[in-house]
Amino acid sequence: MTLSLPPDAKGILPDRLIAAMADAGIILPDYPFVESQIQPASLDLRLGSTAYRVRASFLPGPGNTVAERIDELKLHEIDLTSDAVLETNCVYVVPLLESLALPPTIAAAANPKSSTGRLDVFTRVIADGTRRFDHISAGYHGPLYAEISPKTFPVLLREGSRLSQVRFRVGDPLLDAEALTALHAQERLVDSADADLSDGVALSIDLSGEGSDGFIGYRAKRHTGVVDVDRRAGYAVDEFWEPIRARDDRSLILDPGEFYILASKEAVQVPPDFAAEMVPFDPLVGEFRVHYAGFFDPGFGYAGAGGQGSRAVLEVRSREVPFILEHGQEIGRLIYERMLSRPASLYGQRISSNYQGQGLKLSKHFRMG
Repeated sequence: MTLSLPPDAKGILPDRLIAAMADAGIILPDYPFVESQIQPASLDLRLGSTAYRVRASFLPGPGNTVAERIDELKLHEIDLTSDAVLETNCVYVVPLLESLALPPTIAAAANPKSSTGRLDVFTRVIADGTRRFDHISAGYHGPLYAEISPKTFPVLLREGSRLSQVRFRVGDPLLDAEALTALHAQERLVDSADADLSDGVALSIDLSGEGSDGFIGYRAKRHTGVVDVDRRAGYAVDEFWEPIRARDDRSLILDPGEFYILASKEAVQVPPDFAAEMVPFDPLVGEFRVHYAGFFDPGFGYAGAGGQGSRAVLEVRSREVPFILEHGQEIGRLIYERMLSRPASLYGQRISSNYQGQGLKLSKHFRMG
């Protein structure tokens, strides 16, 4: 079977076409897809049977394979056919169950799943011959690998666990400033009266504590137990997280090396014919990193899919110096891209849509209340 796209096609491929890519041999899974693996605008990637502990993170570079670099750098192998623990601050590389045979018109980009980012599990996808993480060039034929480095909690996982997701696109579907302004006028993408739409929808940090009983976020505890990445609502919040209350001056000092879950001041929505992504923060504006997991599916926060606008939950880590965040400080931008066609299911209409209508919310692994 072949996948036929119009010559002028431009957009993110939706769930139906992702399934068609597998039927056409463009996506090559070792085992058939499982339920909910295909999301509205992305595909969850599954870990294979072996994890390799390596000395350091790496990129293979042109002409080199990831397998060759693993042979040079591996310290030992871990069997994932049964439960295995990955320790904090170690680097692991795991071959994925999905490989690709992309045509020259289709490229791909990967990102951690929301639940992965909220556990502070640093995860990136690597392909043979690449100079960049999480980017798979059009026409790529070969395996995919996940680089995994738990930063705060040791994690328990196994073959088939899903930490990353991949989007497929043809052409350049990014909305420019004019198109984004027109879409906002039609759909009201963000609930701000004076929305900044230059280079994407600007998002700022909420440190007010209003509407949340005075709480503004969570700081991860150190030296906790293990978190099973596939276990839902299995852990008490207070064993892993310290809640943070708002200060009178509505500021927060980020301590170096600490991990925080915070939320945007603005509520956003993603209409059904579009997908969004949180772009990397400009390091010239502050010494911290926001949002490890950047994909927002069609229907996120959308009223027609059960949302009324959803705040972006932000995974925040300071770099090497303490840094003061102020309420309302800009922390990132949400860019929008056109879908090639509307997905069969929107975010919020699926059992696996864990964060529809969210405010400040930890990952699905923790019991809230």
